[in-house]
Amino acid sequence: MKELIKKLHDENCSLVVQAATGEVTTYNKKGVRDLVWLLDHEAWRMSGASIADKVIGKAAAGLVVRGGVKELYAEVMSRLALPLLDGAGIHYSYGELVDRIIIPAVDNRCPLEKIVASAQTAEEVEQMLREHFSHQASIGQT
Repeated sequence: MKELIKKLHDENCSLVVQAATGEVTTYNKKGVRDLVWLLDHEAWRMSGASIADKVIGKAAAGLVVRGGVKELYAEVMSRLALPLLDGAGIHYSYGELVDRIIIPAVDNRCPLEKIVASAQTAEEVEQMLREHFSHQASIGQT
């Protein structure tokens, strides 16, 4: 995990994934976009993977659980993510644990955490996010 955390910092990326095969890949999109892409296109990379991420809130935690990740580090982790991670038996660590993810520019709670607030399971998180992204795409926003 130390190597993944170092890569996260050194390469200034948003996500580092070490697949069960040992192959390491980096990603740079904001929010949960890379996790959704991985689930849709290269789910094998997440199954049994170790990942280092800048921010893990409840939304990202649900996707990590759905992907079958085994180990996770986050620079910043929301307490709202912990029940999903604990329930899936994912080993996790973090740099900072916060009550909720805040968007500093607007000093407001992360919109994705609001969207998945009522979700009780990783499956519900994924469904709520996909519905949100589908709606955003239908109105021309991404």
